[in-house]
Amino acid sequence: MYSAKRLILDKVVNTLIFNIFNHRFNTTLKRLSSLLAGLLLSACSQMYVQDNNNPQANLQQQKAAQLQQIEAELAEIEADEAFSRINYADYENPISNVWSRMRSNFQLKDTVDNPRLLAELNWYKKHNKYLDRVVERAEPFLHFILNETEAMGIPAELALLPIVESAFQPFAYSHGRAAGIWQFIPGTGKIYGLKQNWWYDGRRDVYASTKAALKYLKNLNREFKGDWLLALAAYNSGSGTVRRAIRKNKRKHRPTDFWHLTLPKETQAYVPKLLALKRLIDKPDDYGISLRCVPDIPYFERIDPGSQMDLAMAAELAGIELEKLYQLNPGYNRWATDPFGPHQLLIPVDHADMFKQGLAQIPPAERIKWKRHKIRNGETLSHIADRYSVSVSNLKRINNIRGNNIRAGKYLMIPVASRKLSDYNLTAYQRKRTLQSIRRKGQRIVHIVQPGDTFWDIARKYKINKEKLARWNGMAIRDPLRAGQKLVLWTKQGGVASARLGGNTIRKISYRVRNGDSLARIAQRFKVAIRDLHRWNVIKGKYIQPGQRLKLYIDITKQSSEG
Repeated sequence: MYSAKRLILDKVVNTLIFNIFNHRFNTTLKRLSSLLAGLLLSACSQMYVQDNNNPQANLQQQKAAQLQQIEAELAEIEADEAFSRINYADYENPISNVWSRMRSNFQLKDTVDNPRLLAELNWYKKHNKYLDRVVERAEPFLHFILNETEAMGIPAELALLPIVESAFQPFAYSHGRAAGIWQFIPGTGKIYGLKQNWWYDGRRDVYASTKAALKYLKNLNREFKGDWLLALAAYNSGSGTVRRAIRKNKRKHRPTDFWHLTLPKETQAYVPKLLALKRLIDKPDDYGISLRCVPDIPYFERIDPGSQMDLAMAAELAGIELEKLYQLNPGYNRWATDPFGPHQLLIPVDHADMFKQGLAQIPPAERIKWKRHKIRNGETLSHIADRYSVSVSNLKRINNIRGNNIRAGKYLMIPVASRKLSDYNLTAYQRKRTLQSIRRKGQRIVHIVQPGDTFWDIARKYKINKEKLARWNGMAIRDPLRAGQKLVLWTKQGGVASARLGGNTIRKISYRVRNGDSLARIAQRFKVAIRDLHRWNVIKGKYIQPGQRLKLYIDITKQSSEG
């Protein structure tokens, strides 16, 4: 049976463990915890003290003194912890909370009680839980974004713009092909240096896109002569749209400020949403809102491995879940960083040292796994790329291949994932599969895209909304469709008949070229067009070789029994 002193020690150990893992922001607490750990280690051989009589009185006195010292340290830790919690929740303390620093740098003019603004304000007031969810997603990035606004000398309110744009959803993708928390469209992203390819999309890279978005906003502000409301409207709908609205008002001798312009409906609500958020954060008590506390400290450290890296390996080195690594680094589309850069990773600050130490032990050549693939008869670069989930362009670049010709018997070096591809559950491919697997109302149909198909054609065929069709498949209306691509759609029971005559009758087959075969003969046999054979496969000129494999998409209702 242990004494009351032993219970104190147990309490000390529990407090120590809890605070080390839950209060990384409190450096004083870390120092005291470290000291306490040393005291415990020195006393570990004397912890199990029985209540029975002990003849060694001096030893008992020594133990009592040690326990008193530990109790004193524990009391100091608890007092320090309570003090830090008070400061942590204090909105007026500029050291502890991001909202205080943000308020001190508010700059947007907000003197108009426009009905549109009041409507947005009322909506946010009634949806405090929504704000809590959004702020929770924003927490890893708010300190960094606020730092960037200050460095560029622009209003702190702009740090709230991702709430309006994407609700801080790192993988947000809109019907207009806008991606990331700042919702860059492809063209604007490229103008501002955001690389976009099979491996990586800089529009979703929070670090890169934040710098690009704030630079874009600053340029728009300069274009509209220092009027931030017009700059924000232009960010949403394009500067051309805003300029046309201004010219129209000038012709009618009307005011040309934001509130008097005739702009798209979305833009008319866009600026009021940001101003409503500003008011709520400026004076939350006035609106009955409670704001989630966000510590004003760095959440992540940006580390460059200097070479392509498997993201599962990176997560293991950092000691974090792979999903968390993707949430911090949503710009990476696949299972690894881009072979040709960028390679930078955002790592939680309390895991950064562990990651850097582990990284130093792994040579660059071993940060990705490689497979030596022997080319077989009939294989094409496209077949091999599909098999290993890499892009054709990277296969060619890595293996110094010009053109599309490869020879059977030769070898290719191919980067491969260290885990099953399904384990990388936030890659672009896995996110799309997750969307497609969601159960919705109606009959589920898989449509295989045919040459010339458009979202409008497919939607009309199945009597569904084209925007929904795109959204169900994680796409935008303007995204290109490729022959053979699978689209999942949900239609009412009345649409099943047309489905049986449409995409559900198309099958993908792999055909091995025989002696005497020609493109014309194969096209005639399977009732497809020669141009489609070229579209589906990489074929040089008119000629094909025996043993070569061709990918075909055939309509089973058109095939004869002998086929």
